[in-house]
Amino acid sequence: MLTGGRLACPDGVLDDGWLSVSGGRIAELGTGAPPEGRHVDVRGALVVPGFVDTHCHGGGGASFSTTDPAEAARAIAAHRRHGTTTMLASLVSDPIGVLTDQLAALSELVEDGELAGVHLEGPFIAQARCGAHDPAALREPDTSAVDSLLDASRGHVRMVTLAPELTGGIKAVRQLTESGVIAAIGHTDGTEEQVRPAVDAGATVATHLFNGMRPLHHREPGPVGVLLDDERVTVELICDLVHVHPTVLRLAARHAGKDRTVLVTDAMSATDAADGTYTLGRLAVDVRDGVATLAGNGALAGSTLTMDAAFRNLVHGAGLSVTDAVRATASRPAELLGIADRTGRLCRGLQADLVLLGDDLCPMGVLRRGEWVTRSDH
Repeated sequence: MLTGGRLACPDGVLDDGWLSVSGGRIAELGTGAPPEGRHVDVRGALVVPGFVDTHCHGGGGASFSTTDPAEAARAIAAHRRHGTTTMLASLVSDPIGVLTDQLAALSELVEDGELAGVHLEGPFIAQARCGAHDPAALREPDTSAVDSLLDASRGHVRMVTLAPELTGGIKAVRQLTESGVIAAIGHTDGTEEQVRPAVDAGATVATHLFNGMRPLHHREPGPVGVLLDDERVTVELICDLVHVHPTVLRLAARHAGKDRTVLVTDAMSATDAADGTYTLGRLAVDVRDGVATLAGNGALAGSTLTMDAAFRNLVHGAGLSVTDAVRATASRPAELLGIADRTGRLCRGLQADLVLLGDDLCPMGVLRRGEWVTRSDH
């Protein structure tokens, strides 16, 4: 039983709280004098739900673009130490045959409960906005290619990012949604007239809003305007204060509101690792002072962000509340993935996925399904 901490519950933060764990789940929680039992004093900690990251490419020197489940497991472990207890493994663009092999390996980790699913960021994206994706791997989203990827994942692809202006783009959105897969719009050079039909067809996520897409213009709102303003769309924001300026983060999060804002890391293998030279897919990436850029042209190549840092940045850098940060890093992404009945909130009966944050909002301890991942002395 954790006692003496502040509990970040859905309706607000409870002071002098206690929370008991049984069978890997939250058994009870409340304030004031705790019931009898073995206590772990967490006085001074803010207890928040374990983070849920829907967009992550790797960490700890390891990448999800691999056919080795052990390598992918190292990436999972790196982020788990920073409080991410639930995550999708994101794959960058590669030829279909390469992706199907990677999907087969990652599906093992989904079936073992280590991953919540897989996110395909490409290969159905625009050349003009491909960012750190290999242009040679890009292609149009024909029905057979989409089917091949979904089949290879054994039903574990949860989200696919695509550019709706490509030939077959709108049809692919319908194909994905009919298969129970989240269709996300990103790495797109589409105009408002090309993007809006994709939302009407069922696309519900904006992949890292602002990044990898035609920018907002006051006479042509483009994808940013459509996706930010449409109540049907949840927007991802990379909250490293590098990809998006704090003022823009604040504007976007406040406009989208707590029910449409999700923080993501878009982290690559250099996350929780030293500066140096890495790869993202098949492209070389230079990491200096924690900023990842393509070796060839200096374009941003994912991030080295962890979700605990994203949480801090939203509060300290963009000026939003702790409650907003909890919603954007845990409960809303859990809802998006359809797992809010299991995780994402401090509620009785849900998994005991918990992060203990100090006054500086840095992790003091992490529990996943009631087991300590990491723990410091309190």
